[in-house]
Amino acid sequence: MASSVDVHVRICGQEIIKYDLEIKALIQDIRDCPGPQSALMELNSEVKEKFNKLRLRIQDLEQMAREQDKETDRLTIQSETESQRRQLLSNQTAWRKANLACKLSIDNMEKDELLCGGDSQSTRQRKVTKESLVETSSNITESLMSISRMMAEQVNQSNDTIGTLATSSRTVQETNEEFKNMTGTIHLGRKLILKYNRRELTDKLLIFLALALFLATVLYILKKRFFPFI
Repeated sequence: MASSVDVHVRICGQEIIKYDLEIKALIQDIRDCPGPQSALMELNSEVKEKFNKLRLRIQDLEQMAREQDKETDRLTIQSETESQRRQLLSNQTAWRKANLACKLSIDNMEKDELLCGGDSQSTRQRKVTKESLVETSSNITESLMSISRMMAEQVNQSNDTIGTLATSSRTVQETNEEFKNMTGTIHLGRKLILKYNRRELTDKLLIFLALALFLATVLYILKKRFFPFI
């Protein structure tokens, strides 16, 4: 069962790495995108899809951490989950910067077209570009807020884990104290048993001496009565 869980964890980790690399490649494509606006929108749509898949796999990894029986395995997977969340946040920031850089590039291109006598269609295209970039920026901000909430939840779970460990430590200490008390009780009982055994041996010896004295007295009386001349 443990090996099966390890395989699932490794597969999940490999998928997270794959999505992370694909997102980084798409972000670089956005940085290098010369336009038009439709190409930028398509790239952003792909990035958003990859982010959603990556976020789901990170949540799966977090669930696997909670299902671990061994504390060390659980903490290791939780640490990996935290690392992937930080990487996700870094990619979100890079995505936003890449969009802003692309916006600046497209704005400069449109200014050049206007200076060269661009028609009203170029003006309308620039307006659509700005509106789309504002929407993209809003979506990225929303994603960042979602990541922040997820990290806050993880911090709360970490606090709960620390509390559980503290409770377990107190339980172990109390058990140790009870074991010490039980050891003292067993030692005292042993002393009492040894003392009882010694007293029993003494009683047997006294009974034997009394019986011997009794027999000697009987023999002496019989000797005097039946063999007085001896």
